[in-house]
Amino acid sequence: MSLKGKVALVTGAGRGMGRAIAIRLASEGIHVAAADIDGKIADDTSITINELGYQAISVAADIGDLDDIDLVVKETLNAFGRIDILVNNAGVTRHADVMELTIEDWDRIHRVNARGTFFCLQRVARELIDSGQGGRIINIASIAGKGYSGTSNAAYAASKGAVLALTQIAAHQLGRYDINVNAICPGVTRTPMSQATMVQRSQNLGIPMEELEEQRNANIPIGRANEPEDIAEMAVFLAGPGSRNITGQAFNVDGGLVMH
Repeated sequence: MSLKGKVALVTGAGRGMGRAIAIRLASEGIHVAAADIDGKIADDTSITINELGYQAISVAADIGDLDDIDLVVKETLNAFGRIDILVNNAGVTRHADVMELTIEDWDRIHRVNARGTFFCLQRVARELIDSGQGGRIINIASIAGKGYSGTSNAAYAASKGAVLALTQIAAHQLGRYDINVNAICPGVTRTPMSQATMVQRSQNLGIPMEELEEQRNANIPIGRANEPEDIAEMAVFLAGPGSRNITGQAFNVDGGLVMH
């Protein structure tokens, strides 16, 4: 029942939650393919994992591009011979009011967050089905997809709502192949992407970052924002044997911001 020797593909693994997830999975003895649109930071993640004594490769890939999705799957198979776990983490956003969003914003966000997540899931599921060994697919959604009003923007929330619906339907249709499909819904999490959004809000509102962070944390019942490692711990659980009968679920990791 050990995870040792399993193979995980983690998208958006260069920084933030993706990096934390990749490193934490590796600490369980899982071989990791770290994919990111920025090849340099993907390299940094794989180097860190290798220096810790575990096995990893890096792949520069734009998850919004189907050819790149195929590339990263093939590179993972070439390196490790199999895929057991997919963590669909790659995502983009920006801070914007509903009336400020443009068609370019909508297309950019949905290209990665919704389309990229679906086609990466589909491509890896094809390998899992062919292997006959089953597997785990973990989609990183967001409490934004459940209507959290503090989201960065409505297009982002819509893209994450799509991920939640995809998770449920894929779980139904892939269950017969012993493939579990679940989602993690992070709340406020201290990542480079969320910090960039905070900078935008700080500038727009004319409020110092420190004050804005205090206001944000005061709204979280448990009183603190997530660290990326909090999401990584849930990913390890969903990848592991303890979750073998869990599928089609969306788990909030948010300090109590959303309780459904």
